[in-house]
Amino acid sequence: MNKTTMKTLMIACVATLSFIGQQINTAQANTEDQTVSSNNELIDENTELTQETKDMLHAPKLSSGLKKEMPEKIEDEQISNQEKDLFARLVEAEAKGESYKGKVAVATVVLNRVDSSQFPNSVTGVIKQVVGGTYAFSPVQNGKINNPASKEAKKAVEEALTRNDRLNNSVYFYNPDIATDTWIRSRTVVKTIGNHVFAK
Repeated sequence: MNKTTMKTLMIACVATLSFIGQQINTAQANTEDQTVSSNNELIDENTELTQETKDMLHAPKLSSGLKKEMPEKIEDEQISNQEKDLFARLVEAEAKGESYKGKVAVATVVLNRVDSSQFPNSVTGVIKQVVGGTYAFSPVQNGKINNPASKEAKKAVEEALTRNDRLNNSVYFYNPDIATDTWIRSRTVVKTIGNHVFAK
């Protein structure tokens, strides 16, 4: 191999090494400007992250077969206007003539049932539940639920959805003057509001 060929080969090697070194420096510079998360997403280091976001980035991933259990809270759930209307019509039919507080209490019983594992897990499901071949709520059975709700019943539903007072988780109510079912009278009484006894 003559000197000219050797010189050309050495220049080519130096140029190649120089190019590779330049690419490495560029990659390092890019990496220094960005933080790579565990999810392989690039986050600009100048972006301010909340503590919650930082915790999420560093939290261990759940395996595909697992999911986080989130507490169910009906008060946090958005129910449709149609479902709210059905709810208010039930409250109107069940608590017509009762005080506003009595209406809120009836609505609270419905929501307590939604939260209970012994009943359906939606407002509509609770209202339309069939027990022993008949509807659980007499206004659904006799058609009075089809009558429009008053403003007070609608307001009672809205207040019940925030439920500061859950009536000690009462899931039943009845009027002792007209109730013929002996079983309902065996339930633990929590409170009496107007003509209704609330029990669990």
